[in-house]
Amino acid sequence: MPDRPVVTRIAPSPTGSMHIGTARTALFNWLYARHTGGKFLLRVEDTDRERSTQAAVEVIFDGMKWLGLEADEPPVFQAARADRHRAAVEDLLAKGEAYRDYMTAEELEAERETARAEGRVVRSPWRDIARNDAPDRPFVVRLKSPLTGDTVVADKVKGDIRFQNKDLDDLILLRTDGSPTYNLAVVVDDHDMGVTHVIRGDDHLNNAARQTLIYKALGWEVPVWAHLPLIHGPDGAKLSKRHGAQAVSEFDSMGYLPEAMRNYLARLGWGHGDDEIFTDAQAISWFDIVDVVSAPARLDWAKLNHINNHYIRQADISRLADLVTAIHESRDLKVPAALRQVLERTIPLVRDGAKTLLDLADSTVFVLTPRPLAMPEKAAGLLTEETRGRLNRLRDRLAAATTWDVPSLEGEIRAFAESEGVGIGKFGQALRVCLAGVASAPDLAGALTALGQEESLGRLHDALSPAA
Repeated sequence: MPDRPVVTRIAPSPTGSMHIGTARTALFNWLYARHTGGKFLLRVEDTDRERSTQAAVEVIFDGMKWLGLEADEPPVFQAARADRHRAAVEDLLAKGEAYRDYMTAEELEAERETARAEGRVVRSPWRDIARNDAPDRPFVVRLKSPLTGDTVVADKVKGDIRFQNKDLDDLILLRTDGSPTYNLAVVVDDHDMGVTHVIRGDDHLNNAARQTLIYKALGWEVPVWAHLPLIHGPDGAKLSKRHGAQAVSEFDSMGYLPEAMRNYLARLGWGHGDDEIFTDAQAISWFDIVDVVSAPARLDWAKLNHINNHYIRQADISRLADLVTAIHESRDLKVPAALRQVLERTIPLVRDGAKTLLDLADSTVFVLTPRPLAMPEKAAGLLTEETRGRLNRLRDRLAAATTWDVPSLEGEIRAFAESEGVGIGKFGQALRVCLAGVASAPDLAGALTALGQEESLGRLHDALSPAA
């Protein structure tokens, strides 16, 4: 479609969580639309009225919002367009491209058995019967598919896929209750929305042949097809619950940043040379649907964690503090306003080792834990009389420190160890326990810096006092 601006779409069904495969499909549609200067649209395929609840619709909206994939127009709801779908079928009937099939359930089952025995698809005897001869009983409307020749799906990912028309049945367009079927509704909606490129999972490849026949019967231009390979687990099997998270909301809850997910998902089936980490702007500049590989992609947790760690290290500290605060509060650990500055001071000291936001939250618990700290059982063995005396002398030295930052405190600890004639290992673990209790903490100078001078000295006093 060289003369038309590119229009892509994502069309999820609101029948549960938003799968990571749907997220990857949405991302590729968004990238291609942005790459070509076109439009990216959202359609909610809510024709399953029992399962398509408002809550399920919100799951889609929330997932798209979290991923940062904003559609260029308000969403289209498929169920609201049923009259338009039926009107398209009336057009097909008027043109002789569809017919009313009055087979009863018993007649249809008999035809299926005959078709199986003869190695062919179901063909209704009503295909060539005049409308005036129709009985007064329920009917479905079927597409009058061609009986000879081929239907070619020119796919940008898979290449040309050829389907023999004799193997394509006369698919139902309207059910006996007048409701439109999936393939009809998709074609009409995509046409009316101006969709030029249908980029979706390759589980829809067979539908592309049937939808091509509907497009041609209606006299409409067939869109460009691009069917994406599925996402498999690390073992090469189809992604399932045993592989871990599958839904976008699960990755959010597990502490992954949306920009990291965009970067990682873009690499599942597409790439730009050896580039592993890239900005949205770079992805938009580089992305072309013809570069998507046809083989299934594999979810690689180690690579995702590496990319997420990169974005955690690059993220704004205030934003990370907000995200970490939300995690703490979900765990019933309050972050009072007075400790906000402490949290922001701590995050740069611990984030280099954080694979996820959950890791980052775990690493900041020690600065939020009120005194007196809970001490691990091993504290008694670490805080021997000799070590207590040594840490008291270190406390006096730290109390006299005039500069309180990581480089200065590293120097103080090294100088103290030299003055004592021992290695840092002789008192380092005990010092860590005094500062953090049972919580994890960064290196010694980092922990002291995060806590601040007053709090650090107070914790040392608590731990080293006779009653401790």
